Amino acid sequence: MTTINDIVLIHLEDSPVSFARVESILPDHKKDWYQIKLLMLQIPLQVVTWILKDEYISGDDFFMNGKKMRLERVKCPDTPLETDPSVPRPKTTGPDPDASSKQSQGKIISFADLKNNKNNPEPDIG
Repeated sequence: MTTINDIVLIHLEDSPVSFARVESILPDHKKDWYQIKLLMLQIPLQVVTWILKDEYISGDDFFMNGKKMRLERVKCPDTPLETDPSVPRPKTTGPDPDASSKQSQGKIISFADLKNNKNNPEPDIG
C-alpha cells in the first residue's frame, strides 16, 4: 500500500510521465475517498492534491479528465543497479596505453570561489 513519503511513478495512458512524493493522505468529505497531496518531482516543483479512492492510491487504474491514469509505488532495488547481473556491461581488456595522452586535463572549479567572485566582482582592467 502506498503511504506518506513514498515515491510514486505516475502513468498517463499506460506511459510513465513523472515521479512524485506522497506528502499527505487525508480523508475527503466523500465516504471512501481521500485527498492525496503529491510533490511533483520535476522542475519547477509543484504540489497537487488529487481526490482518489484507496484502491487508486494503491495502484488501480483510474480516469482523470477522460485519460487513464495509474500510480505505481517505487521500491528501492534489493541490489545496487551496478551489480545487477541482468544489465549488460562492456568488457574491458585492461588499461589503454594511449589513454593518458587522449585525456584532456580538466579544471576544478570551486563553487565557493564562484559565489565569492559573484558577490565581490573584481574590476575589469582590460
